[in-house]
Amino acid sequence: MAIRIIRKGEDPVLRQKAQVVTQFTPAIHRLLDDMAETMYDADGIGLAANQIGILKRLVVIDVQPKEDSFQKRAWIELVNPEIVERSGVQREREACLSLPGLSGVVERAAYVRVRAQNRYGEFFEIEGRDLLARCLQHEIDHLDGILFTDYLRPEEIERQPVGESSR
Repeated sequence: MAIRIIRKGEDPVLRQKAQVVTQFTPAIHRLLDDMAETMYDADGIGLAANQIGILKRLVVIDVQPKEDSFQKRAWIELVNPEIVERSGVQREREACLSLPGLSGVVERAAYVRVRAQNRYGEFFEIEGRDLLARCLQHEIDHLDGILFTDYLRPEEIERQPVGESSR
């Protein structure tokens, strides 16, 4: 596994739409592992492939408390995820590994159901509420070139010194 460079700010890849994964190869498995390692190294709770410059519909998420050992961590891998149901409303602060120092209160669905594939191409569904729902929506937005700041007016975006940004 390897830690990848997270694309930041105005990097054009962050605004591009990711492509559907059609072949579930060992290279995809390695990429998902690298994404998880990169997410943990950056102290994040989610990462989309285009955040590391790869235009494929891949997401990793882990909203659980941190474990000491990488092997004990239980991240969620989503290949070709799509939201198939959403309900309720939540308004909470968001930040992003690709936009260090920026945060803002974003309105999102409080519940989502997502259909995706695992690293072997098998379909499954996952339901998320609250933080997991927010993270699923945030990361799937990345795959479509949408950043959390797109939901905010310029005056609603808070700027903090990079070392102090909330995740």
